[in-house]
Amino acid sequence: MRALIVNADDFGLTRGVSAGILAAYRHGIVSSTTVLVTGDPDRRQLDEARAVGLGLGLHVNLTLGSPLTRTRSLVDGGGRFRRDPQRAAAGADAREVRAEVEAQIERFEKLVGRPPTHLDSHHHVGLHPPVRDVVLEAARARGLPVRSQDAAARMRARSAGLRTTDHFFGEAGPDAYWSLARTLAALRALPAGVSEFMVHPGRYDDDLGYSRYGRQREVELAGLGGAPARGAVAALGIALTDFSRLADRR
Repeated sequence: MRALIVNADDFGLTRGVSAGILAAYRHGIVSSTTVLVTGDPDRRQLDEARAVGLGLGLHVNLTLGSPLTRTRSLVDGGGRFRRDPQRAAAGADAREVRAEVEAQIERFEKLVGRPPTHLDSHHHVGLHPPVRDVVLEAARARGLPVRSQDAAARMRARSAGLRTTDHFFGEAGPDAYWSLARTLAALRALPAGVSEFMVHPGRYDDDLGYSRYGRQREVELAGLGGAPARGAVAALGIALTDFSRLADRR
């Protein structure tokens, strides 16, 4: 059995990013997304994502923009999160991390009207202590699956009794990752079990001009969001799913 969760990070980052994710769900192979709730995600786009059945998880954020809670350890002198995930985690007070993560979960539930399908984190800040322990604790308290980027993260999640995938693929370096060629090659080589593709499709807009991963999202949208990728999934007999249907694999 080969099952695949294609999770598009950053829903709500900009309207263009969210529009691209929705298009990649309708016309391609994206099956799940994680929402940034620390900004101001467009309510109509969120309503559309929920209505069409796109899996909606929470993209825990401690590295972009401003927090929902009052905190000292998580922000710089201007009151904004530190972008570097290792630096952000190294200076974090676990109590303030816990308060912020809980606030983001609460805001997600208010915006979406239900709990998230799973938890992952922006810039992988959830790989670093004390953030990783807080995220695992929050997931365990709610029975939520989590992302596992590598074998160590997978072992931690399963040791905590959490559901997670068997395999993980994806990166967000300086160049676009999920080109059509890479997408098709990865689908052909997909191992048995449940895999996650971490992806970043989107439509470029002016609000994305600051980002080092802006135009690259258009390339990923072309690679993931059309008939070639969808046709390959069907021909290969791969089952697309989201984290809410993840089997209990401890």
